[in-house]
Amino acid sequence: MLVSQNIVDAFCEQIGHELGASHQYIAIAAYFDHEDLGELAKFFFRQADEERAHAMKFVRFLLDAGARVVLPAVPAPTSDFDSARAAVALSLKWEEEVTQQIYDLVELCQKERNHIALRFLDWFVTEQLEEVSTMSTLLGIVERAGDNLLYVEDYLARHGVDAAAEG
Repeated sequence: MLVSQNIVDAFCEQIGHELGASHQYIAIAAYFDHEDLGELAKFFFRQADEERAHAMKFVRFLLDAGARVVLPAVPAPTSDFDSARAAVALSLKWEEEVTQQIYDLVELCQKERNHIALRFLDWFVTEQLEEVSTMSTLLGIVERAGDNLLYVEDYLARHGVDAAAEG
Protein backbone atom coordinates (compact mmCIF):
# COMPACT_ATOMS: atom_id res chain seq x y z
CA MET A 1 0.00 0.00 0.00
CA LEU A 2 1.32 3.46 -0.89
CA VAL A 3 0.10 5.16 2.29
CA SER A 4 0.28 4.28 5.98
CA GLN A 5 -2.75 3.36 8.01
CA ASN A 6 -2.39 6.72 9.81
CA ILE A 7 -2.81 8.54 6.49
CA VAL A 8 -5.69 6.26 5.47
CA ASP A 9 -7.48 6.97 8.75
CA ALA A 10 -6.90 10.73 8.48
CA PHE A 11 -8.05 10.82 4.85
CA CYS A 12 -11.18 8.81 5.71
CA GLU A 13 -11.92 11.32 8.46
CA GLN A 14 -11.49 14.12 5.91
CA ILE A 15 -13.96 12.39 3.61
CA GLY A 16 -16.47 12.76 6.45
CA HIS A 17 -15.64 16.45 6.80
CA GLU A 18 -16.12 17.02 3.07
CA LEU A 19 -19.43 15.15 3.06
CA GLY A 20 -20.49 17.09 6.15
CA ALA A 21 -19.73 20.33 4.29
CA SER A 22 -21.80 19.10 1.37
CA HIS A 23 -24.74 18.42 3.68
CA GLN A 24 -24.31 21.80 5.35
CA TYR A 25 -24.33 23.57 2.00
CA ILE A 26 -27.48 21.70 0.98
CA ALA A 27 -29.13 22.89 4.21
CA ILE A 28 -28.02 26.47 3.50
CA ALA A 29 -29.23 26.23 -0.10
CA ALA A 30 -32.59 24.92 1.11
CA TYR A 31 -32.82 27.85 3.55
CA PHE A 32 -32.22 30.35 0.74
CA ASP A 33 -34.60 28.54 -1.61
CA HIS A 34 -37.29 28.61 1.09
CA GLU A 35 -36.70 32.36 1.40
CA ASP A 36 -37.21 32.71 -2.39
CA LEU A 37 -33.58 33.69 -2.91
CA GLY A 38 -32.91 31.49 -5.92
CA GLU A 39 -29.46 32.78 -6.84
CA LEU A 40 -28.12 32.23 -3.33
CA ALA A 41 -29.75 28.79 -3.32
CA LYS A 42 -28.11 27.96 -6.66
CA PHE A 43 -24.74 29.16 -5.35
CA PHE A 44 -24.93 26.89 -2.29
CA PHE A 45 -26.29 23.88 -4.18
CA ARG A 46 -23.24 24.22 -6.41
CA GLN A 47 -20.99 24.46 -3.36
CA ALA A 48 -22.60 21.26 -2.04
CA ASP A 49 -21.76 19.49 -5.29
CA GLU A 50 -18.16 20.73 -5.08
CA GLU A 51 -17.75 19.45 -1.53
CA ARG A 52 -19.05 16.03 -2.54
CA ALA A 53 -16.56 16.05 -5.42
CA HIS A 54 -13.80 16.84 -2.92
CA ALA A 55 -14.83 13.83 -0.83
CA MET A 56 -14.74 11.67 -3.94
CA LYS A 57 -11.19 12.85 -4.73
CA PHE A 58 -10.10 11.47 -1.36
CA VAL A 59 -12.03 8.23 -1.96
CA ARG A 60 -10.43 7.76 -5.39
CA PHE A 61 -6.94 8.54 -4.04
CA LEU A 62 -7.28 5.99 -1.26
CA LEU A 63 -8.59 3.32 -3.59
CA ASP A 64 -5.81 4.02 -6.10
CA ALA A 65 -3.29 3.74 -3.23
CA GLY A 66 -4.65 0.30 -2.35
CA ALA A 67 -6.39 1.36 0.85
CA ARG A 68 -9.74 0.34 2.24
CA VAL A 69 -12.12 3.27 2.55
CA VAL A 70 -14.21 3.45 5.71
CA LEU A 71 -16.76 6.28 5.70
CA PRO A 72 -17.36 7.99 9.03
CA ALA A 73 -20.73 9.14 10.32
CA VAL A 74 -21.64 12.64 9.22
CA PRO A 75 -23.31 14.91 11.79
CA ALA A 76 -26.60 16.56 10.92
CA PRO A 77 -26.12 20.05 9.49
CA THR A 78 -27.47 23.27 10.95
CA SER A 79 -30.74 24.00 9.17
CA ASP A 80 -32.12 27.05 10.97
CA PHE A 81 -30.56 30.45 10.42
CA ASP A 82 -31.43 33.82 11.90
CA SER A 83 -30.33 35.60 8.73
CA ALA A 84 -28.59 35.28 5.40
CA ARG A 85 -25.53 36.76 7.06
CA ALA A 86 -25.53 33.97 9.66
CA ALA A 87 -25.75 31.30 6.96
CA VAL A 88 -22.88 32.76 4.93
CA ALA A 89 -20.79 33.44 8.06
CA LEU A 90 -21.18 29.75 8.99
CA SER A 91 -19.91 28.84 5.52
CA LEU A 92 -16.83 31.05 5.90
CA LYS A 93 -16.12 29.60 9.35
CA TRP A 94 -16.44 26.11 7.91
CA GLU A 95 -14.02 26.83 5.06
CA GLU A 96 -11.50 28.21 7.54
CA GLU A 97 -11.83 24.99 9.57
CA VAL A 98 -11.37 22.85 6.46
CA THR A 99 -8.25 24.84 5.61
CA GLN A 100 -6.78 23.91 8.99
CA GLN A 101 -7.82 20.27 8.46
CA ILE A 102 -5.96 20.22 5.14
CA TYR A 103 -2.90 21.81 6.78
CA ASP A 104 -2.99 19.07 9.43
CA LEU A 105 -3.09 16.43 6.70
CA VAL A 106 -0.12 18.06 4.96
CA GLU A 107 1.84 18.01 8.23
CA LEU A 108 1.02 14.33 8.76
CA CYS A 109 2.17 13.46 5.24
CA GLN A 110 5.35 15.54 5.68
CA LYS A 111 6.09 13.77 8.95
CA GLU A 112 5.67 10.40 7.26
CA ARG A 113 7.63 11.59 4.20
CA ASN A 114 4.80 10.45 1.94
CA HIS A 115 5.38 12.48 -1.21
CA ILE A 116 2.54 10.87 -3.15
CA ALA A 117 0.00 12.00 -0.57
CA LEU A 118 1.66 15.42 -0.32
CA ARG A 119 1.36 15.99 -4.08
CA PHE A 120 -2.29 14.94 -3.88
CA LEU A 121 -2.93 17.48 -1.11
CA ASP A 122 -1.36 20.33 -3.10
CA TRP A 123 -4.62 20.68 -5.04
CA PHE A 124 -6.61 21.00 -1.80
CA VAL A 125 -4.28 23.66 -0.38
CA THR A 126 -4.84 25.80 -3.49
CA GLU A 127 -8.57 25.03 -3.48
CA GLN A 128 -8.92 26.27 0.10
CA LEU A 129 -7.53 29.66 -0.89
CA GLU A 130 -10.34 29.92 -3.44
CA GLU A 131 -12.99 28.62 -1.04
CA VAL A 132 -12.10 30.99 1.81
CA SER A 133 -11.80 33.92 -0.59
CA THR A 134 -15.17 33.12 -2.18
CA MET A 135 -17.01 32.89 1.15
CA SER A 136 -15.29 35.98 2.51
CA THR A 137 -16.30 37.98 -0.56
CA LEU A 138 -19.86 36.66 -0.45
CA LEU A 139 -20.13 37.56 3.23
CA GLY A 140 -18.97 41.09 2.42
CA ILE A 141 -21.57 41.39 -0.33
CA VAL A 142 -24.32 40.15 1.99
CA GLU A 143 -23.24 42.58 4.71
CA ARG A 144 -23.19 45.53 2.28
CA ALA A 145 -26.65 44.56 0.99
CA GLY A 146 -28.05 44.82 4.51
CA ASP A 147 -31.72 43.93 4.66
CA ASN A 148 -32.13 44.01 0.88
CA LEU A 149 -30.84 40.64 -0.25
CA LEU A 150 -32.19 41.35 -3.72
CA TYR A 151 -28.90 43.20 -4.27
CA VAL A 152 -27.06 39.95 -3.61
CA GLU A 153 -29.43 38.08 -5.89
CA ASP A 154 -28.85 40.66 -8.61
CA TYR A 155 -25.08 40.48 -8.16
CA LEU A 156 -25.05 36.68 -8.44
CA ALA A 157 -27.48 36.73 -11.38
CA ARG A 158 -25.37 39.24 -13.32
CA HIS A 159 -21.99 37.70 -12.54
CA GLY A 160 -22.91 34.04 -12.13
CA VAL A 161 -22.16 31.74 -9.26
CA ASP A 162 -18.41 32.26 -9.75
CA ALA A 163 -18.76 36.01 -9.08
CA ALA A 164 -17.80 35.77 -5.42
CA ALA A 165 -14.61 33.88 -6.26
CA GLU A 166 -13.57 36.63 -8.66
CA GLY A 167 -14.21 39.39 -6.13
